Amino acid sequence: MRDVLLVIDMQNDFIDGALGTKEAVAIVPAVKKKIEDFDGTVLFTRDTHETYYLETQEGRNLPVKHCIRDTEGWQIRPELDALRTTEPIDKETFGSADLGPELVQMNEDDEISSITLIGLCTDICVISNAMIAKAFLPEVPIIVDASCCAGVTPETHENALKAMEVCQIKVINR
Repeated sequence: MRDVLLVIDMQNDFIDGALGTKEAVAIVPAVKKKIEDFDGTVLFTRDTHETYYLETQEGRNLPVKHCIRDTEGWQIRPELDALRTTEPIDKETFGSADLGPELVQMNEDDEISSITLIGLCTDICVISNAMIAKAFLPEVPIIVDASCCAGVTPETHENALKAMEVCQIKVINR
């Protein structure tokens, strides 16, 4: 049995770059400590867009270029990236299409006892990937550590935490 920690999109553009917030900057030390102290498998996701981002549906709805492949903003925060032991799961959308099958395979290889999510943004990518984990492994407890997450705004962060609780995702450290 093993626990899994999913570090969602802790990238420069979401911390202090194109879409950064003071709340995102504030969680970096807690995220680093959580990763360092975690006894289990740690996976990172990385929001990944191409240069034609503004031509996509997401780009038309959020016309701010961010996390463009191979840019500084796309990179995982250096002090967190240094803790990474596997390749990040690149994702083109809010929720990773590859995450669910990856978790199922991991569970078949060595049963997963819990999945904890931390990262950015609570109200977009954290909630999307938490729901994917819940859909693919409905009997595995899914946990979100609110102290290691930040949303687009404090209000939408709280709304997302409440929505996840309704979906039987345990929220800790509020």
